[in-house]
Amino acid sequence: MAWSEGARQLIGSSIQLSLNVHKNQRGKVGYGTYLVLIGIQCLGLPLSFLISDPEKIIRPDGTKIPDPTKGKSVKKEFGKLFALLKTKRVFLLIPILIGFNWNNTYQSIYLTRYFSVRSRALGALMSGIMATIADVFWGWFLDLKYFSRPALAKITWFSFAIIMFGLFAWQVANEQLYSTAAQKVTLDWDTPGFGRAFAVNTLFRLMNESHYVFVYWILGTFNNDMETLTLTVGIVRSFESVGSCLAFGLGAAKISPMANLIVAFVAFTLAVPATTMVVFLIPENPDDLDPTRLENVSETQSEAEDGKASVALGAVPIAALAAGDVKG
Repeated sequence: MAWSEGARQLIGSSIQLSLNVHKNQRGKVGYGTYLVLIGIQCLGLPLSFLISDPEKIIRPDGTKIPDPTKGKSVKKEFGKLFALLKTKRVFLLIPILIGFNWNNTYQSIYLTRYFSVRSRALGALMSGIMATIADVFWGWFLDLKYFSRPALAKITWFSFAIIMFGLFAWQVANEQLYSTAAQKVTLDWDTPGFGRAFAVNTLFRLMNESHYVFVYWILGTFNNDMETLTLTVGIVRSFESVGSCLAFGLGAAKISPMANLIVAFVAFTLAVPATTMVVFLIPENPDDLDPTRLENVSETQSEAEDGKASVALGAVPIAALAAGDVKG
């Protein structure tokens, strides 16, 4: 799913840039851009009928894909979901899920307020490129065997935190410069100073995608059961959606861009302590944590009602996550 998202973004933003490449002033993209993109989206429905049913898929070894819904009930699945939500390693991730990408709203405001149409289109294209680079790099780096898994987690997370604080400082300086300028600022790619203004947005996009990969890698260090991992990812995506709703709701309010940026900074800062605690919980091997598998999660939920809850999880390499549909 990570790869398909990146491909969609690259295709859509390439079309947007090609149709607006001559618009070097502030404004909106042409209606032709919307018509082309809407047309592509409309192709999704008829093309979806060409996808084979899961039960028709046969693996290279001759086995078929089992029906994941067989023997399941909504009540039991919600029980497993809430049992996972109450575990420390999932609960402590909630602040970073809500707060890390809060800056996305500000980035949209920033591009719209200070950049030309074609520069914004270029920003969308660079966002897709940065996402692809992040997926490839962190997929490789987080599977390295040179470092122990706990050491790798600490190196990655503290690097993330330092880079993000630096980017926020850079962004605040830019916002202050452009918002207080004597004349209204419109930055185009042939405008002096464009690199300074554009680079910070590109790096934010890179770090936001890197955050996705890192969070799913963290989940993989605690899980080796795909069904448990799937339920946990459902929790992750839910809270990311909550964060996006709050961020875009605030972005729609009539407050200054600087205030929106400061809120994004505070949201990230508040998430740092909890995420740091999760990073220090990461085991070298999931078996060192608890060998219990997903089948016992529902039993754990029943035990929780008696005050004896204990949810067990295992580990999945990041390459497996990148190859699967865990991001959608």
